[in-house]
Amino acid sequence: MSAPAVVTLSRRLGAVLPAAAVCLLRDGAPLHADTDVPPELAQLYGAPAAGDAVHGLLLTMDPGTGAAARWVAAGATVLVTPEPAGAALLDAAAVMDRLRSPGGCPWDAEQTHRSLMPYLIEEAYELYQALEDSDLEAVREELGDVLLQVLFHARVAQERPGGFDIDAVAGDLVAKLVTRHPHVFAGSEQVRTAAEQEIRWEQLKRTEKRRESSLDGVAMGQPAAALAAKLVSRATKAGLPRDLLPGAAGPFGADSPGAGGGTGASLFALSAAAKLAGEDPEAALRCVARRFADHVRTAERSARAAGLDTARLTARQWRQYWPGSGR
Repeated sequence: MSAPAVVTLSRRLGAVLPAAAVCLLRDGAPLHADTDVPPELAQLYGAPAAGDAVHGLLLTMDPGTGAAARWVAAGATVLVTPEPAGAALLDAAAVMDRLRSPGGCPWDAEQTHRSLMPYLIEEAYELYQALEDSDLEAVREELGDVLLQVLFHARVAQERPGGFDIDAVAGDLVAKLVTRHPHVFAGSEQVRTAAEQEIRWEQLKRTEKRRESSLDGVAMGQPAAALAAKLVSRATKAGLPRDLLPGAAGPFGADSPGAGGGTGASLFALSAAAKLAGEDPEAALRCVARRFADHVRTAERSARAAGLDTARLTARQWRQYWPGSGR
């Protein structure tokens, strides 16, 4: 007879058993259930309550309590049901479902796709800032907040006629990633560099979505510098010559009909030049803006420490307390 074993079940995976436990059952090892095992699972396995004897297999949710603790003290092997990476996402989906269900949270229950829109943008920017700051703890927290928005919108959609749920969202994502990486999942072609994959991704996307324009699918509501960079990236990948870009120096650029001019064209030209140079104009502009904000706050703190009212600083005082002024 095989040595006794305690089988720790997963609260997420329910009736799933580790492979080693299945092998022992096939060899005829008797099965018992500890008192913390949900009755439906014990009944499913036909596992009676554990007696005083320590033999066979014991199902438990926690090997440190109840009969399981006694079995472990007697030398029983502990078998743990393995959980795949991402198993905790099941908990997140379950919590979201509880919040939106009757008896859940009144605020969560009242939300709609439209009412949630501001939070989506806010959380995305908070994550962006955490990444800028290289604050790993903040990145972890903000990723959770962005995930909440995904779960929330999927749960709202699930409640509408003809809607979809979070599994449909995940399934579509998996299908997209597999389809857009044939060199990885199908082995039908070769992609040697990241640049090649970027071009191939856009080709596959355009074919999938039957897009008529290279600009179809660009989110026109994104910040201006990011929008300009995305438009330039898409159009130039489609073969658009650079002298057709707004603000470009050339026969068809700044002076061409409809090209516009002034500040807008100049900003677009700067964003285009940055993108074509492999830079991120949005990130570059944000870096300068945040550095400027830091300088303003530093000057105000210095002036305040000197006993001045920061709401009434003169131009001379601003210059005096500006970082690097050498006052």
